[in-house]
Amino acid sequence: MKEIVLITGAGGMIARELSKKIEKDYAIRFLTRKKKHENDFEWDIKKGTMDESALENVSHIIHLAGANISEKRWTKERKQELISSRVDSAGLLLETVRKKNIKLKSFISASGINYYGTVTTDKIYTEDDAPGNDFLSEVVVLWERAADDFKEQNLAERVVKIRTAVVLSKEDGALKKMLPTIQYGIGSALGSGKQYMPWIHIEDICSIYEATLNDSAMNGPYNAVSPQHTTNENLTKKIAEVLNKPLFMPNVPTFVLKLIFGELADALLEGSRASSQKIQDTGFQFKFPELKGALENLLKEKN
Repeated sequence: MKEIVLITGAGGMIARELSKKIEKDYAIRFLTRKKKHENDFEWDIKKGTMDESALENVSHIIHLAGANISEKRWTKERKQELISSRVDSAGLLLETVRKKNIKLKSFISASGINYYGTVTTDKIYTEDDAPGNDFLSEVVVLWERAADDFKEQNLAERVVKIRTAVVLSKEDGALKKMLPTIQYGIGSALGSGKQYMPWIHIEDICSIYEATLNDSAMNGPYNAVSPQHTTNENLTKKIAEVLNKPLFMPNVPTFVLKLIFGELADALLEGSRASSQKIQDTGFQFKFPELKGALENLLKEKN
């Protein structure tokens, strides 16, 4: 009998790829706003309702739900949505798990590398470092606190928080947004271009979740970030190199990005490095530890 894994954030790229990776070993259910498949169960975070049958005999929850950080300008309402889509959804899960008197083997939550703050420094952050003091840090701290409630209230044997870097995928995310301008020869770095961009290949982030499911010794936070560090400028150049495209446009000025994106621009213009040592110490091996190899894998069909 396969253990049952309940995954939230069913429409996201990680949920889609992860489900393919683990479906041989686990029975998968999804929580989604609109049921489309037999193993879909509906929930409504704003109304605080969910199909409680989704939790019958569930052993693990992988909580991936959360509104896209970079999709819209950060108005007051959008900021609240970014928090509530992560925190209130975890709270709804917790209340339902408690109500049904379930003891999970694991609650595995997505988290963000922005935990350490939206800054550019020479420091390489580890999981032992304190959080930053900006909005994205606040989001991640609240997100992780909501996950920790499962352990503190004795509703899960363990809680793991995956502090995720920029996920590189040809299907969605930052890479997909960067490709069009570079393919047309008008790509350019953002601001100084010297801000670090912690990154991870879509296959590696899914493998980390798979490893977390399988390794009951894993607890607490882990940086899901590839070992090789890069800057925004270097990432842009490497994409152009793999696509064999020229890159001659000047960097996009900081003031232009702030004009377009408002406060959100800070997340594009600043960034620090984070260590992958803790996840590697578990025995995890990255399939794509180097940026060029990761990009060649993702872009070979586009070249």
